[in-house]
Amino acid sequence: MSKKPAQEQIKVLRQAVAKCRICRDEPLKGDADRLPHEPRPVAVISSIAKILIAGQAPGLRVHESGLPFNDASGNRLREWLSVDRETFYNADNFAIVPMGFCFPGYDAKGSDLPPRLECAPRWRETVMQAMPQIELVIAIGQYAQSWHLGSRRMKTMTETVQNWQTYRYTNQGIQILPLPHPSWRNSAWLKKNPWFEENLLPILRQDVERLLF
Repeated sequence: MSKKPAQEQIKVLRQAVAKCRICRDEPLKGDADRLPHEPRPVAVISSIAKILIAGQAPGLRVHESGLPFNDASGNRLREWLSVDRETFYNADNFAIVPMGFCFPGYDAKGSDLPPRLECAPRWRETVMQAMPQIELVIAIGQYAQSWHLGSRRMKTMTETVQNWQTYRYTNQGIQILPLPHPSWRNSAWLKKNPWFEENLLPILRQDVERLLF
């Protein structure tokens, strides 16, 4: 397939995603679980990028700006990747497709709710099929890891990330690197698990450099 048809397909898909209101209009758990605000799907779907960042769901700041990882978590993620904002937000470099496209709201404790249940079953396979050029999936958090790793995922996020070599050095399918969420809430986790920065991040940066430059 030439680049032009692929780019046209991506354009149509982007438009369809932008118009999606399934979490508001067709909530799986019924009217009581309807998204309480106007949906604003946030995703960067690319026909060129070889790296897919598979996150969780947009936070409020991302919902307001429409720019993925446009927050403190994004700053930490870009540091992990060793790229600047210009490189990060170039759709030729990174596809950024969370498990849930819209900000799900807050729970009673003020934490972000999980990704909406309606989103991944409706869109995930379609989006992945539209990006056959992806060579590396950076799976951030348990929801992305669950979908992209399936039965290969370990019982906990920590165990999954600890076993990153199992998913990175594979001869089958797309290479996957599981990461914790770069939220400030995980700062204690990072201190408790120094192997992440010592062992995994150099490989992550090596892969990013190889696929971008």
